[in-house]
Amino acid sequence: MTTSKRLAEKKTAKFEKNITRRGLIPQSSKKEEWEPAHIVLVLFAVLVVLSFVYQVVRMAINGGMY
Repeated sequence: MTTSKRLAEKKTAKFEKNITRRGLIPQSSKKEEWEPAHIVLVLFAVLVVLSFVYQVVRMAINGGMY
């Protein structure tokens, strides 16, 4: 069973249209907000860095590890 050239071109055009439209999604108007997990991660990182700085200062004041 053969398909007509017109029908084949119509199917091809529809396929090509879907391919070009696939990546064209609208930008979200919703402003991205910080999720609680991100806030906790940042606070943990700050805690680790400040703890390290505190240990270095304390070690410098006491005169070393021993």
